[in-house]
Amino acid sequence: MKKIFYLLLLVSVSSFSQEIALLKYSGGGDWYANPTSLPNLIAFCNANINTRIKSKPSTVEPSNPDLFSYPFVHMTGHGNVVFSDADITNLRNYLTGGGFLHIDDNYGMDQFIRKEIKKIFPNNNLVEIAANHPIFQKPFPFPNGLPKIHEHDGTRPQAFGIFIDNKLVLLYTYECDLGDGWEDAEVHNDPANVRDKALKMGANIINYIFTN
Repeated sequence: MKKIFYLLLLVSVSSFSQEIALLKYSGGGDWYANPTSLPNLIAFCNANINTRIKSKPSTVEPSNPDLFSYPFVHMTGHGNVVFSDADITNLRNYLTGGGFLHIDDNYGMDQFIRKEIKKIFPNNNLVEIAANHPIFQKPFPFPNGLPKIHEHDGTRPQAFGIFIDNKLVLLYTYECDLGDGWEDAEVHNDPANVRDKALKMGANIINYIFTN
């Protein structure tokens, strides 16, 4: 089953038009936050790192078999997250079979999402990703690791991951607000250099998925 799924992902990633998705989860958190972020990231990647991602991302629920159609799934929000048993099983199969989940804490998700991640991988701990990891190296260098996009309480930005067979399959970006930096300029009035930094970091994530 895992081999079949991995082959399906390879077909998806190597095809002319790739597609990524936003995770629609339960629990009351605003999974729909940052509506312009993924379209802007897609446009940036297609223009700068030679991807051919469909301009409009899909929306997928964690228990839906369609999850396996996407090499990259993004999750964000500010509040509560609850994964059902079916969600947990499907997400675990997806991630151990070659999929990738990026969780971006939009400030307020942390206390909820860590418990749900532990349900997916009870025997794996979130580990902080070192600044020398390839995800921070190319195509845009971030020698200090995850950049800070929005300031909330003076805490440094951190990137955490779940690794399976030494491969990063789940990325959790914390105290960063990366997705806010992908949004339309007028949403948060971020300076151009801040948005550029966020988009470049996002492009590194996409590049890591499509080249590993």
